[in-house]
Amino acid sequence: MELSSLGKMIVLVGISLVIVGGLLWLLGRTGFPLGRLPGDIHIERDGFSCYVPLVTMLVLSIVLTILLNIIIRLLAR
Repeated sequence: MELSSLGKMIVLVGISLVIVGGLLWLLGRTGFPLGRLPGDIHIERDGFSCYVPLVTMLVLSIVLTILLNIIIRLLAR
């Protein structure tokens, strides 16, 4: 792999991360319950707090898998 193609790929990954981050930021401002879905575990005790977003991770994984498969199929044409 040439350095120029590797550089282009890194730039594209960076741009896509900025877009995904911006979308998540906007969704958070609209009140979308990402991170507070049923099944997300939140334990709070005296001097201790633990948060495990299980369902949120599953939803994001499924959505990103579908998006990446669509992008890969479009680029493979």
